[in-house]
Amino acid sequence: MKMTLGATALALMTGSAIAQTQVVGVSIPAATHGWAGGMNFFAQDAINRLEEVYPELDFVLATASDPAQQVNDIEDMVATRNISALVVLPFESEPLTAPVQAVSEAGIWVTVVDRGLSVEGIEDLYVAGDNPGFGRVSGEYMLSAMPEGGDIVVFRGIASTIDNERVDNFMAAIEGSNINVLAAEHGNWNRDTSFEVMQDFLSRFPEIDAVWASDDDMALGVLAAIEAAGRTDIQFVLGGAGMKEMIARTRDGDPMIPANVTYPPAMIATAIELTAVGLTSNAPVAGEFIIGSVLVTPENAADFYFPDSPF
Repeated sequence: MKMTLGATALALMTGSAIAQTQVVGVSIPAATHGWAGGMNFFAQDAINRLEEVYPELDFVLATASDPAQQVNDIEDMVATRNISALVVLPFESEPLTAPVQAVSEAGIWVTVVDRGLSVEGIEDLYVAGDNPGFGRVSGEYMLSAMPEGGDIVVFRGIASTIDNERVDNFMAAIEGSNINVLAAEHGNWNRDTSFEVMQDFLSRFPEIDAVWASDDDMALGVLAAIEAAGRTDIQFVLGGAGMKEMIARTRDGDPMIPANVTYPPAMIATAIELTAVGLTSNAPVAGEFIIGSVLVTPENAADFYFPDSPF
């Protein structure tokens, strides 16, 4: 975790504004896949709790099914709710950059979560998992699981800065090894899309040793395609984000899901709470809050299995 103080940005969140009722806008993608569903749950749960803790704050939550809707939601928050702060998890990085930059230039505090913007320095606070670490840990596991090398296929997420960070660091981790990437395609963190992509991979490549799915929803689509095709050459699928179903399979020794890499959807709650703290106190919250990625194996999976989690 790294926290740094931005004095100019912090000054916007202190002083006379603290005495007023302030509105925190929260703009996130709709529950288009499991991780996003968990993120939606934790966002609403945090808002319900923080409304009790901070009566001087109002919260407005909007969920978007595509980038254009998210841009409209944010513009509406600024125009009709006069928000003092925006917590935004961009649907995609590029189309949200200019609208969020306009919010920042209007003097509104900006907290960006998970998927960074295409221009650095717009946000006052950035909260995310360790995306470079996520890719590195995944690549290092591949090396340990395939010491002699082999042929793999790679699933990318939605086009975004975090997807680039994950893939770049995964590729760096396996560089110089005998692991050969046959192809890399976007599964968009979506189960159905990944099922179709994996079907294509299976038709193109007569032998695949393993799959880096890089996300548990994508991994489930991959596994369904493998089962439907009756392929037995694939040794394992490595997903990520800690879906409880996948953690349970790792815990129980499923050879197709021997490991996982954490990336908690509850980070949205961390972002909303830190923003609320900044609006209501002199506590320094500007900078970066990075949540590390941990390799989950059968030996430690019980520590990461939360049966009451929605994800």
